[in-house]
Amino acid sequence: MTQPTPRPLWHGRTIALLGILLVAANLRTAVAALSPIFAEIRLEFDVSSLGVGLLGMLPPVCFAVFGILAPLFTRRASLETVMVISLTVMLAGHLVRATAGSFAVLAIGSAITFAGMGVGNVLLPPLVKRYFPDRIGLVTSLYATIMSISTLLPPLIAVPVADATSWHVSVGLWGAVSLLAILPWLRILISHKPAHPAHDVEVEGAPKSLGRIWHASLAWAMAIVFAASSLNAYAMFAWLPEILHDTAGSSPAEAGALLSLYAAMGIPAALLVPMLASRMKNVALLIYAGVASFVIGYLGLIFVPGTATWVWVVFAGLGPLLFPLSLLLINMRTRTHAGAVALSGFTQGVGYTLGALGPLVVGVLHQVTGQWTLALVVLTATALAAAGAGAVVARPHYLEDSPRR
Repeated sequence: MTQPTPRPLWHGRTIALLGILLVAANLRTAVAALSPIFAEIRLEFDVSSLGVGLLGMLPPVCFAVFGILAPLFTRRASLETVMVISLTVMLAGHLVRATAGSFAVLAIGSAITFAGMGVGNVLLPPLVKRYFPDRIGLVTSLYATIMSISTLLPPLIAVPVADATSWHVSVGLWGAVSLLAILPWLRILISHKPAHPAHDVEVEGAPKSLGRIWHASLAWAMAIVFAASSLNAYAMFAWLPEILHDTAGSSPAEAGALLSLYAAMGIPAALLVPMLASRMKNVALLIYAGVASFVIGYLGLIFVPGTATWVWVVFAGLGPLLFPLSLLLINMRTRTHAGAVALSGFTQGVGYTLGALGPLVVGVLHQVTGQWTLALVVLTATALAAAGAGAVVARPHYLEDSPRR
């Protein structure tokens, strides 16, 4: 496939770049803001470990369901219009969470927020392909880095803000970021009215690609790699503070800081992995590096959790480098916008469906055994599953070239 001639990022598309980066800033805040303050939430609501596990399971479940539905939405409206709607839904969810008077309402508000995020997850890669076909690696690095930063900040400030005000304020303040992200896309919609969906079906909806994708080995391999990353990441976001408290004796503030350190490892990965992968002939090497990082981190937490705890957290946090790699490959393994929408929806839909099991399985195993060892062993096994998909993902072929069935 012929690569477009690169041009400056800001050349006639500054608003689009700003919009993409602000959307990225919204896609993880609501997830990372909860686990550090579960203790304070439990003072107001009676929540069991299983309830916490179910709440931790909500992000990947919502991401999965709305990841699968997102390509269908784009058959009826433009990418930009659907993005504005998804950001509005996120904002509504933040407000419901902030005013929750019961655990059930908190869960409902979280589900609303995560639904909007699930659509946003899927739309970002094809939006990059649409506005920056000449800078896919660079823009993917930029927005993946913003996502990593937006994952790092909530655990750092969640406890201090909750202590100074309340946990309601701590979880609700991120709605301001959603409101800010809506503005660039409204400007684009007003200035450049998208084509009517009836004339844009092949670009947006890709019915043929959606049908073919279920039989494509590339799509399934991408989904497995993505699932390994999401399952482990969401299990850690839900349970790492409690794992560190029980096994390493970390205080709530220390555990929150270590969770931020875990999230911070996504920053160098997001900066480097997409640009490296766009130049590498064999991206399987990056997949193997991510799997190895997971394994080293978990083995450290199993055998010597109280010794150099931060080292094991760093290694476990480097494992999700599979995530920005998958985002890049969605565009690098498709020829068209339609293919990117279809592969993005499938990879994230199936990947998050499998990934949703992470927080729940860890919670159940802990409740049954009273320890964290078996849960960490199971997480290690799920990470190893991604290694097998590496060879398929590494082959330089395109979704649109997959055989029809």
